[in-house]
Amino acid sequence: MTSFVPHLPLHDDKWVQAFAEQLKVERQYSIHTQSAYINHILVCKDLLTLKKWSSLTVEQVKRMVGLSKKAGLSARSIALRLSALRQFCHFLVEQHQLTQNPAEAVNAPKMGKPLPKHLHVEQLEGLLNFTPESVHEARDKAMFELVYGCGLRLSEVTGLNLLDVLDDHILNVNGKGGKQRRLPIGEHAWRAVQDWLLWRVQFITSAAPDEPALFLSQRGGRLGNRQVAKRLTQLATKQGIDTHISPHKLRHSFATHVLESSGDLRAVQELLGHANLATTQVYTHLDFQHLAGVYDNAHPRAKK
Repeated sequence: MTSFVPHLPLHDDKWVQAFAEQLKVERQYSIHTQSAYINHILVCKDLLTLKKWSSLTVEQVKRMVGLSKKAGLSARSIALRLSALRQFCHFLVEQHQLTQNPAEAVNAPKMGKPLPKHLHVEQLEGLLNFTPESVHEARDKAMFELVYGCGLRLSEVTGLNLLDVLDDHILNVNGKGGKQRRLPIGEHAWRAVQDWLLWRVQFITSAAPDEPALFLSQRGGRLGNRQVAKRLTQLATKQGIDTHISPHKLRHSFATHVLESSGDLRAVQELLGHANLATTQVYTHLDFQHLAGVYDNAHPRAKK
C-alpha cells in the first residue's frame, strides 16, 4: 500500500508560487507543511478578494481574522492561518512587494487555556487498590498513593528522602524554588509507605548503602522522573485502565477531588504549594463543571 502524499493547492499567483518554492528549497519544509501554508494563504486571498498583494493593509488582515471567526474557525486554526499570512508577508517585504508587514500588527485571538484533566474516583480505586506481590509493586504503590494522596509534583516525589516521612502521618516536601511545605499523609498512603519501607532493604546495594532517597531504582540509587512515569503507565495497563495516566494527572485529580469535597480554594493552594492563588483557580472551573453536571442530572427543569 502506498502512503498518501499531499499536493500543493493549484493556483496561478506567482508570488505564492515563489513563496512555496522558498518553503521547499530554502526552509526544506515537509510537503504537509508546505501544503498547509499555501492553503492558508490562498484562503486569505479569497476571503479578502485581493487582486494584488501589494495592496494588503492591516485593516484587511483584521477583516480576515473576523471573517474566519464568523466562519466558525477555532482560535488555534485562526492563529495558524494568521501565522502563515504573516510569514508570507515577510517574504513579500523581502521581495519589495510590500513596504511593511501588515500582519505583524494583528494579534491572533486568545486561545482558552485547556483545563487540567483528572481521573474519576472509581478509576483511581481501580488503579491503586491492589496487593503488592513484588518489591517493585510495593514501591510503585507507595509512590502513587503519595502522589495522589498528597498532590505531589513528579519532581517532588522523586526528591523525597527517608527523613521526609515524619511521625504522625506528616510528609516534608521540597517544592519549587526550594520552598518547603508539610502535608498530611492519608491512611492509604501511610500504610503503603510503611509496607514499602519493609521491602526497601532489598534495593540497597553495596555501591550505595547510605542512599537517602525514599524511592530507589533497581540499582539502589534515587529513582528518576522518567522511570516513575514509565512505571505508572505500566501499572495502568496492568490494572486495565484504558486512559493515559501521568503523575501530573494524579496531582490534578487530588486537587479536583479535594476542592469538590471541601470548596476551600485556599486550602488547595497550600496543599499544592502554589505561590499564587490564580494558579489554583483553574480548578474552580473543574469544580463548576462537576456542579453543573449534578444540576443537569438532578433538576427536573435543567434537562435540555
